[in-house]
Amino acid sequence: MTSSDMNYLTVALPKGKLFAKAAELLGRIGYTADDLSEKSRKLVLTNEEKKVRFIITKTADLPTYVEYGAADVGIIGKDVLLEEERDVYELLDLGFGRCRLMVAVPRAMKREKLSDYAHMRVATKYPKVAEKFFYQQGIQVEIIKLNGSIELAPMVGLAELIVDIVETGTTLKENQLDEIAPIEEATARFIANRVSFKMKFDRIQAMVEGLRALLQEEGKQ
Repeated sequence: MTSSDMNYLTVALPKGKLFAKAAELLGRIGYTADDLSEKSRKLVLTNEEKKVRFIITKTADLPTYVEYGAADVGIIGKDVLLEEERDVYELLDLGFGRCRLMVAVPRAMKREKLSDYAHMRVATKYPKVAEKFFYQQGIQVEIIKLNGSIELAPMVGLAELIVDIVETGTTLKENQLDEIAPIEEATARFIANRVSFKMKFDRIQAMVEGLRALLQEEGKQ
């Protein structure tokens, strides 16, 4: 960490559904920058007055930027933290972006017990989460990593089960899929690099306290 880096607090924000709310919350406690937008062509956006820098990353990459100190802090979903297993401090549950990780199966293939699905194939964007869950249940399955359209896998015979995130469940219903086992509830989390948390403690703690106060106003803490 250079002396120049010490002058700035670098915040990583994720592209996608969490970006707007994350940027809004930070803006309400005084942390923003000109042209701070998910569609910005700039790779780094800086507020010289506040000595704050923003980087906008792909969702799955954000914990890596924070773990390695390219960003001091960031906002990311718990589902991503569980899958990426990065060595970061999780400082605050921000309460938005609520979804759940779960196991689903085509309605016509539902069985009585979870163990009845042993030795089947599971399609998912979350192979580590899925593997850990089924291992803990004592169920042997084959995990197939996909990057999109997980619901398609059972429809075309690629896999019998899926592990995915669900918000309303509408997409599952539209594709004749039923949830059969919950894995984890997930919301947006405020995370920090371990070294940065010590070296820039006062600034990071001020952000945590500001965010916590906002959440209390909104009744989420």
